[in-house]
Amino acid sequence: MGIIPKPLRPLLERHRELVRFATVGGICFGVTLGVNYALKITVLQAHPLTAQGIAIIVATIVSYVLNSEWSFHTRGGHRRHHEAALFFLVCAISLGLNSAPLAVSRYVLDLRVPAVDLLTQEVADFLSGMVLGTAIAMVFRWWAMRKWVFPLTAEQRAEEPVEPEARKAA
Repeated sequence: MGIIPKPLRPLLERHRELVRFATVGGICFGVTLGVNYALKITVLQAHPLTAQGIAIIVATIVSYVLNSEWSFHTRGGHRRHHEAALFFLVCAISLGLNSAPLAVSRYVLDLRVPAVDLLTQEVADFLSGMVLGTAIAMVFRWWAMRKWVFPLTAEQRAEEPVEPEARKAA
């Protein structure tokens, strides 16, 4: 925290869980990007959805370990096998959300060779699959992880500080 400007420190400390979740997301985005393009330029050139799906599965495994051991380690939750099952169910739904923009780009808008040039296809794949799809899936995962996979226990909810606006409404 020493390298963070003083005005930002309280904000980052208050949203530490979100910062950690976003950091894990950045790491997993890099894993997804690396695996996806490694597969697309080698063995799965004709199957971009398969390459993206495999990349997302690999990144999901990395994400589970990092989120359960670092991002959400202070939360209650479930037994490990129940937590893992919920995590992978949420990620399966996220896989569909992540792949939908790429599928629309490729197969509905027909942004693929030979209808467009290779550069246009690759830019469309990156923007639809890696940027838009990842953003949609990330928002869903943040909400679902906190709601179902790593929920606060009753004791943790009682210990949470009450915001001033909440006190006035109560």
